[in-house]
Amino acid sequence: MSKKSRRWIVVALVAAAIAAFFGVRVWKARQTALPEGIAAGNGRIESKQVDVASKLPLKVKDVLVAEGDMVKPGQVVVQMDTVTLDAQLAEARQAVAAAREKVAVARANIVRRQSEIELARIEKERARKLLAEHAGSQRDYDVRTMAAKTTQAGLAEATAQLQVAQQQVKVAEANTATIQSRIADATLTSPVLGRVLYRLAEPGEVLASGGKALTIIDLADVYMEIFLPSEQAAALKIGAEARFTVDYEPDRVAPGYVSFVSPEAQFTPKEVETRSEREKLMFRVKIQVPRELVIHYVERIKTGVRGVGYVKVDSSATWPDWLQRGLVGTPAPPPGRAPAPPPVSTAPPSPPPAAPTSQLE
Repeated sequence: MSKKSRRWIVVALVAAAIAAFFGVRVWKARQTALPEGIAAGNGRIESKQVDVASKLPLKVKDVLVAEGDMVKPGQVVVQMDTVTLDAQLAEARQAVAAAREKVAVARANIVRRQSEIELARIEKERARKLLAEHAGSQRDYDVRTMAAKTTQAGLAEATAQLQVAQQQVKVAEANTATIQSRIADATLTSPVLGRVLYRLAEPGEVLASGGKALTIIDLADVYMEIFLPSEQAAALKIGAEARFTVDYEPDRVAPGYVSFVSPEAQFTPKEVETRSEREKLMFRVKIQVPRELVIHYVERIKTGVRGVGYVKVDSSATWPDWLQRGLVGTPAPPPGRAPAPPPVSTAPPSPPPAAPTSQLE
């Protein structure tokens, strides 16, 4: 075979390879083309962040979690030092005990005053009889009468002292409850189901009132934010069906719904959109992941993963097959089988698929 023939064969093979390459590209573009009524935008998996902060100016005694740990609602994550508060609580409990002793003394005084009243009544009655029989003096009867009135006044005083002592008990108990509440506040717990993002304090540090100890990602509230032009955003309804995929696992599709459409236009973030898209004013759209789906895959969800979100601008539109085949849900796995991998995980990323033409123009 001549050199010229070999050259033509090489040229033909190269041309065939180029034709096949572009043919595959065209075929993939047609396969991933979006039908009328469905819009798409680049975004990333996000979640709300919750700060765990100290209500009181105290020293950190122990931090019980590390960055990346999963935490549950009510789980103790930070313990503050309560030595001073414990001493105040002991003092407050002693004050309660002393106040209760005063109540007991006041009640004993009331019993004594009642006995004195009864004795004064008897002596007054005896003096009256003696006076009526001319066996006693008027002076003695007057003394017994005034003694009876005096003992009555003493009973009123003892009753007032009892009321004061009872109020002192309530005040002391309230002070004790306040200190106990402060001690309880020194035990910091996670308010959400999530993962520790930042550990902001270490044992021995003194936090001011409101000082942050941890930042937790709330994995029960996961969503993807995309950006759409005004024409599509205006037609989008809250609650509209949505889908999203992640770049490294494009064949798995997660369901969602539109929970927010920004009322104000903005330039799309640089880390999400292309340069041409950043030059346009877009509207932020939030695709909420159903809570039951999040809970099902909560151990493996990671925020910050990039992907593509799809929303139904027209409720009558039909999802294309490639957004239906890999749809994940929350069914219980069959016995003996592990659940299917979630749409967001820690697997190493693979090259992203060709994005729909409408996203990059």
